[in-house]
Amino acid sequence: QVQLVESGGGLVQAGGSLRLSCAASGNIFSINSMDWYRQAPGKQRELVADITSGGGTNYADSVKGRFIISRDNAKNTVYLQMNSLKPEDTAVYYCNAVLATLNFPSLTRSYWGQGTKVTVSS
Repeated sequence: QVQLVESGGGLVQAGGSLRLSCAASGNIFSINSMDWYRQAPGKQRELVADITSGGGTNYADSVKGRFIISRDNAKNTVYLQMNSLKPEDTAVYYCNAVLATLNFPSLTRSYWGQGTKVTVSS
């Protein structure tokens, strides 16, 4: 069993900051990429940022320069520091990890967290 648990969402005023965390636990053998997605009401889920096991990062154009993704491999945790938040950042943020389990160390698959809600007021 693998679990991804997000935390850190909440209500913040425009221009403010929040830091999201996502901890992966369970019978994990290795984790490849860890990603943050978001889904706003009535919209499709979109990739916000991702980070490889080696620390390479990628960001959606809409968050470049404002959000920073990082990870602590020892803790199997990924973070998303969100600065200069805008009302259009309001969404449920989901953590995703592509990983292999101890039972099947050569097989990777995608796991999702339950989501954490971020609301940015104007």
